[in-house]
Amino acid sequence: MAVAPFLPTPVQPVIHLLRQAGLQAPSDAELAQAQQLTAAEYAQRYPTRATLLHDTFQLDLERQKQDHVRMYAHFTSPVERLFGLINYSVVDLAETSSQYLIDLGQHSATWELLQEHLATYSTPQLQQLLNEGIRQNLFRSDINIRLVTIIIVQQLNIVLTPNIFPPMVSSAEIFRSVFLYYIRGLCTPEGAQQAAEHFARA
Repeated sequence: MAVAPFLPTPVQPVIHLLRQAGLQAPSDAELAQAQQLTAAEYAQRYPTRATLLHDTFQLDLERQKQDHVRMYAHFTSPVERLFGLINYSVVDLAETSSQYLIDLGQHSATWELLQEHLATYSTPQLQQLLNEGIRQNLFRSDINIRLVTIIIVQQLNIVLTPNIFPPMVSSAEIFRSVFLYYIRGLCTPEGAQQAAEHFARA
């Protein structure tokens, strides 16, 4: 029986607006409407655009964590979970403009929030998946888990750094090119077979 594709929870309207247009382009009225707030409520909750970016980004990280819990129930294999996380990020980045990524990098509090998330959430998550995959003979036993985890996290930082790649290349395609081929190389033949079956269903 075919496994239905995993679908991310849609982002909130205000986050969707920021991802498409960047932090400065939308008007206060558009942002207030996206959150179903009056102008006064919006101004009180978000006195600056930096506050808006930080708070909505933090909220979106929680959405992603909740989606990961659902994904782990959807995929039981460490290989499928790892590739599921990658595909989740590809889908999530598909409608994210380069301007939004620039905005993240230019606001230190939000960028620090991202780095903290990578250090305290993503890094242990990746290490656990790699450990489980090695125990199940899905990932190569000779890999250095700590080093591989650092490489994957730094690859993510590269993807999120503006102006490294040509502007005509989408964030989603960059993410796919950076991660998929590298992680396939970590797999044993059994793990590679699971990965192939995963993509055949995707």
